[in-house]
Amino acid sequence: MTMRQINPLRYIVLTLVMAALLAGNAGRAAEIAGIQVDDRIKSGSTEMQLNGAGLRTRLIFNIYVAALYLPQKSSDPGTIIQSRAPRRMALRMLRDLDGSTLLNALKDGLRDNHSEAELAALQADISQLEKVFTTVGSTKSGDLIVLDLNNEGLVVTVNGNPRGSVASEALGRALLKIWLGEKPVEASLKKALLGN
Repeated sequence: MTMRQINPLRYIVLTLVMAALLAGNAGRAAEIAGIQVDDRIKSGSTEMQLNGAGLRTRLIFNIYVAALYLPQKSSDPGTIIQSRAPRRMALRMLRDLDGSTLLNALKDGLRDNHSEAELAALQADISQLEKVFTTVGSTKSGDLIVLDLNNEGLVVTVNGNPRGSVASEALGRALLKIWLGEKPVEASLKKALLGN
């Protein structure tokens, strides 16, 4: 059947349906564990694109979907960690977690990727992070925790509501090592966040 044989009204309807389908997928890069991950986001005035996204599991449980956003894609973890450009780690929770469990998981990740001397140098910043996560409290399945990192430090938001900040570029780099460091929280997640 050629284009001339298609009823013009039918052609218009098909065109509109296709446009609607494409528009519905615009800005969506992937679906992971039933969670739609945005392809592009805006942090302040900075446009960022999805570098990679993956699933954090523990034993048989899905914990969260993590998505890493950067101004420009990179597959080099060292470059991403050391960058002074804005970076965003977004965690879409798939389970209910109390605040202390979440904070302890972050602290375990820091401990796994830093020496005792490095942790001692970060202790004041980690104490501030503990205060921020005290305000976060328990999270529910579906909640979105966002860690925005830049050369001024770290800002934590939950479901779009600011929960606190830590004025430490070093802490932001340290937190990224939880997912991208030599001993990441999950090797397959690190690979996914790097777009591999």
